[in-house]
Amino acid sequence: MTARISLQSLVVPLLLLIALVVGAVVNERFLTLGNLRNFTEQLAALGFASLGQAFVILGGGIDLSVGAIASLAAVLLAGIHGGNEALFVPALLLVLAGGAVVGALNGWLTVWLRVHPLIVTLGMASVLSGITLLYAPQPRGSVPFWFEEFAFGTLAGFPLSGLLLGALFLVTALVLTRTPFGRRVYAIGGNAEAARLTGLSVKPTIIATYALSGFFAALAGAYYVSRTGVGDPHAGDALTLASLTPVIVGGILLGGGRGSVGGVFLGVLLISLLNNLLNYMNLSTFVQWVAQGLVIIAAVSFQRQKGRAL
Repeated sequence: MTARISLQSLVVPLLLLIALVVGAVVNERFLTLGNLRNFTEQLAALGFASLGQAFVILGGGIDLSVGAIASLAAVLLAGIHGGNEALFVPALLLVLAGGAVVGALNGWLTVWLRVHPLIVTLGMASVLSGITLLYAPQPRGSVPFWFEEFAFGTLAGFPLSGLLLGALFLVTALVLTRTPFGRRVYAIGGNAEAARLTGLSVKPTIIATYALSGFFAALAGAYYVSRTGVGDPHAGDALTLASLTPVIVGGILLGGGRGSVGGVFLGVLLISLLNNLLNYMNLSTFVQWVAQGLVIIAAVSFQRQKGRAL
């Protein structure tokens, strides 16, 4: 049993090492400092969204509205600002809070109306995508020059976005492992009915996980605006699938109750590294989507085999 678990924990680090070696062979610039900095900047949006998705899946749910929330957040942030810097910070706070509210609504519909989260969040994604395109059929708006530091700024040579992402992963790990809220999330994901019978506040906890997912999705949308300078209505189109991949690859069990944020962090690194490698090989974004889909299928199959073995 111990040997099996130890082997499983080495799979993602081994794949990371293989990707690095292949990248170095394919292109001599792959391991340069410039590309590593660019790689760190690119993984931030995926990392933010995956953090939120991790809360939801650990609690036994799933959020298919992540990409739609990110897109709406992006166009609202850039549109509300409209060149008036005095409005930008209030707009940013409003967008982040709005993401949390939409997420909480997802959670409320799931637990109070007893609708499956797959249906709730898919429906919410459709609603939000429609609103986004009605508001901004094309990229629009702008952001203050200083906000681009969120995406491109550095501190002691390290990208600010990467430092923020690392800090958020650390805080999330502490919340999930050292607080009553985190223990409730694991307990509910493992067996919601048993958690309810022991007196745990199941419904508020589930709603909170979806609120966190909405917040982090909106943060990813804000990051997209920081990178591009405009609000793109399609910014988060690929983010829903992308945010699921590191969570599953990182070992969080679909259905909840098992897994760690550290595994998700390694999953984010792996998926971002694979995308970066495919870019260096001059392969299109569509190939990246195919690769992500295959990785998800392989990871879920691996989880099922692991469950049978245990």
